[in-house]
Amino acid sequence: MGIVNINDDSFSGDGSLDAGVALAQARQFLESGADIIDIGAESARTNRAAITEEEEVARLVPFLAAWPALLAEYAGPPWDADQLWPPLLSINTWRSGVIERVLPLGGDLINDISGLPDARNAELCAKHDAALLIMHSVGEPKVPHTHVSYPDVMATLDRFFEDKLALATSSGLSEEYVMLDPGIDFAKQRDDNLAIYRELERLHRFGRPLLLPVSRKTVIGQILDLPNPQDRDAGTVACIAAGMRRGAHIFRVHHVEAAAQVVKVLWQATHLKPAATSAG
Repeated sequence: MGIVNINDDSFSGDGSLDAGVALAQARQFLESGADIIDIGAESARTNRAAITEEEEVARLVPFLAAWPALLAEYAGPPWDADQLWPPLLSINTWRSGVIERVLPLGGDLINDISGLPDARNAELCAKHDAALLIMHSVGEPKVPHTHVSYPDVMATLDRFFEDKLALATSSGLSEEYVMLDPGIDFAKQRDDNLAIYRELERLHRFGRPLLLPVSRKTVIGQILDLPNPQDRDAGTVACIAAGMRRGAHIFRVHHVEAAAQVVKVLWQATHLKPAATSAG
């Protein structure tokens, strides 16, 4: 999953408000092996003010309008035989008012960093035949939660996803349209994040695809003493390897070319290719 930021305050410094720049980046990611493009118009950084729903929609619409033409005009073949084609388009947003307005314009899944606090986003995905990625977090997005601690973070995730899957399916969304994200760095401290990497296999009991948002995360900077996110790509590779060992299915990354090469080599050198798991 390649990250395309249609904003100017991404923590990794790679965003742009220009839809043309975002589309060019998406095309480059496809050429580099991305299976999913994840577009987001609002940075998740808690030291930046939230934008309005109107502004978020205004940033997303030009990209969504041009996405079909990008796919139609794409001249290159898939990166390799394993690349998902046509690729999926993920919309990274959590406010139901935004989802209601943009999902009819396109998109295969909603990447919801709010943790599905109520049924509305699941209902909208069911209505528009879209998949839903549920990320674990605590409290509302854009608010720092550095005080949160867990006696057992994996037990917390286990209870959380059991509840959220039940909520999603009771809202009319088939379980096969749901993906799970343990939310690295979101309302978690260093030891929580490392526990997730070590014990990710505990989440396989849900039978749903597991996404790891590994790219340039704070936990990497803490381990390597690298305050600049752009210096953390080698650490990101290590997190991909750890995730594959524990059966992660999708990796959300900034440096798609490096990630795709790492995954391909690991598949063939160690037989760590994830088992097939159905997704919406």
